[in-house]
Amino acid sequence: MLLVEKKSLKVGKFVNTDHVNTVIKNYKQERWVNNSKHIGKEDSLSAWLSIEEMEEFIAKAKDQGGDGIRVYFAAYSEDYAEQPLYAGRQTIVLVGTKHKKDESGLAANKDIYISTDKGTGILAYNSVLICPPFCKPKGIDDGNDVGITLVDKGEDGLVVV
Repeated sequence: MLLVEKKSLKVGKFVNTDHVNTVIKNYKQERWVNNSKHIGKEDSLSAWLSIEEMEEFIAKAKDQGGDGIRVYFAAYSEDYAEQPLYAGRQTIVLVGTKHKKDESGLAANKDIYISTDKGTGILAYNSVLICPPFCKPKGIDDGNDVGITLVDKGEDGLVVV
């Protein structure tokens, strides 16, 4: 019997609280301030979806031969009618992928396209909860907040996020 060893595609790693606080603080100071100024309101800082949704999406990707998920940073249009509070804010889109090698042997993670009753389309997931606008009410401290950051908005003052 011929055994084929499957090579791991892992690229990330588990990180600690300091790392999380640092990269979020960097984002807030380097991107969030400008994004918020550009859209004229606080941009989203996070996106949330349930484990149930993630597992369902992973299962669907696997059923289609997928072995990875690409997370796209995205933004809703200014006139997004489906959820007006999301209009102009950033979000994430999950896309199922399959690791493949081209003719020259170069590896790439290709987006998965599936057949549906409406034709061929990308295997993707969006419409997650974004914060803002959907955050826990102010004053509720569940002990799980990720670091507070003071952000200097120049002439517009300071903001705590």
